[in-house]
Order: sequence, then C-alpha cells, then structure tokens
Amino acid sequence: MDELELRLLRLFDDLRKDRLDLHAFFDLVGGNRPAAQRLVLAAIERLIRQGCLEERGNDFYSRTDTGRQAARAVAK
Repeated sequence: MDELELRLLRLFDDLRKDRLDLHAFFDLVGGNRPAAQRLVLAAIERLIRQGCLEERGNDFYSRTDTGRQAARAVAK
C-alpha cells in the first residue's frame, strides 16, 4: 500500500466520518490540481479493488473493515 492510499484511509479517522466524498479526498492533495486528482482517483480504484473502500454513490465512499484494519496496522 502506498503513502497516498494510506493517507486516504486515515482521512476517515482524521475527519471522524464514516463516508467521504471525492472533494474531501481532493482537498487532501491540494484541491483543484488535475494531476493530483488523477492520482487520487487511481488510488481510490486500487483501494476498491483491494477491498478497503466501497462506493456509496454520488461520489461518496466508505471504508470497509479491511480498510480500517489497514490504516491501524500501518499506524502502529
């Protein structure tokens, strides 16, 4: 898991939210920068394939148990 993926997973804890939208993820990397946004989208897709995130519709995502465990395991 790369640094950006971990940052995305930890953002749920940082913001104390169960669901986040793309704007929250984009803000993490500096907002409206197309290159950074593409990196975020690619990381989200990888996290979905790994079972760490689930799509919730309307550009919202939630972290799965696997994603919570991954964020905690690396934080130790």
